Amino acid sequence: MRVAYITAGAASMICGSCLKDNTLVRTLRQQGRDCLLVPTYTPPRSDGPDVSLPKVFFSGLSVYLEQKSRWFRQMPEWLERWLSSPSLLRWLSRFAVGTRAEELGEMTVSMLRGLQGYQAREIERLADWLDREYPPDLVCLSNILLSGMVPELKRRLRCRVVVTLQGDDIFLEHLPETYKQAAIDLIRKNADSIDAYITTCQYYADFMSQYLSLPRSAMFVVYPGIDLEEFDRARAGIYIGNEFPPDGGHPSEYRHSGRVPEPKRWRIGYLARICPEKGLHVLVEAVDELIRRGHLVCLEVAGYLGAADRHYFEEQHQWAVRQGWADRFRYWGEVDYATKVRFLSSLDLFSVPTVYREPKGLYVLEAWAAELPVVQPSHGAFPELLGRTGGGLLFPPGDVPSLADALESLIHQPERCQQLGRLGRQAVETFFHAHRMAHETWQAWQAVVTRLADSPPVRERAPVP
Repeated sequence: MRVAYITAGAASMICGSCLKDNTLVRTLRQQGRDCLLVPTYTPPRSDGPDVSLPKVFFSGLSVYLEQKSRWFRQMPEWLERWLSSPSLLRWLSRFAVGTRAEELGEMTVSMLRGLQGYQAREIERLADWLDREYPPDLVCLSNILLSGMVPELKRRLRCRVVVTLQGDDIFLEHLPETYKQAAIDLIRKNADSIDAYITTCQYYADFMSQYLSLPRSAMFVVYPGIDLEEFDRARAGIYIGNEFPPDGGHPSEYRHSGRVPEPKRWRIGYLARICPEKGLHVLVEAVDELIRRGHLVCLEVAGYLGAADRHYFEEQHQWAVRQGWADRFRYWGEVDYATKVRFLSSLDLFSVPTVYREPKGLYVLEAWAAELPVVQPSHGAFPELLGRTGGGLLFPPGDVPSLADALESLIHQPERCQQLGRLGRQAVETFFHAHRMAHETWQAWQAVVTRLADSPPVRERAPVP
């Protein structure tokens, strides 16, 4: 079986879906599977080894220009190739600015219209290339917003199509109402051509089946996993001693294992994109409450900060300034893989108190890999993740005093803190790892191909050298 996994780049941002897609395909290929990671929009960014095809379809630049001008919908091939250059797209991504919600809505609807949309030639280019260079038995899309291409891919390639659901509703909910409903209607229409879905937790399967009126019986649940071997290799190289974070903050003692909290200070960490949806403001207020209660704690923050969220981040920092604990608020910036492991290994507690219902929570798995106990809101994927592990505590979403209470309970019980961290680590070693995720995903894909093998038949193909 050959699988083309079509992923969507997120411009200059390292996003959780890109990380998961890259880890999945890399692990499948290590297991000897015939799978190709095909980028769309922009080259995907990863903090680990990138296995994506060095070619981009549906170039974000082309898609935008085709939306704006009829001339670009008929542009010559040489211009299309230039606009799809990965190096050009990477360079432009550095200057990315926010797109008006109305423009985003227009492009989303056009993309979902498939061959009737302004980006029809992009679909034809992708179908031509796959048919010529890598004819798949199954195509997996990384999100349902790409589903406008599904009817034509199935017609041209006679393949199965599976869609991964891993946060699509969050994007749709940010669209203006008119475009949101039009997009949902088109997704439901495109769903007639989709064979199955893979979701990252039971909650999200149940939710999306209702949100988009999709058949729950067509959904496979495959929990995410991380590359523990890569994490441990990076962890083994950590310098034990005093180092400075990338932004020139305070020295931290990085430890390989064991986390006996230092009397002087408890380090509470946040590692995620900095935006209101991820709930940094909730954690800032909880840390403020702990300081008011007399605890010697500091807040360590790392993650991507886009231009649209700089004001939000500055508001959080100014809160700490006004309350007199700015020296305990430290931002590491967007971290590469080695620095991420150093960052996690320097912490005592971890929390990303999301406001929205997170369907994945990869940062929780990474915290567990570093033997960190986590404190997470009791919604989205978190009850399932913690229910399988016992590697942390849950609190009512958005409840700052309850978050502070949960963190305080662990500060008062260092032994329990260590025990929860060990439980989390054991869960990653035995279940939440990339090999299990890859194996279950491949099994799901095989089930789709096997179950539908009679209509139409899957073509036998020799491996691409």
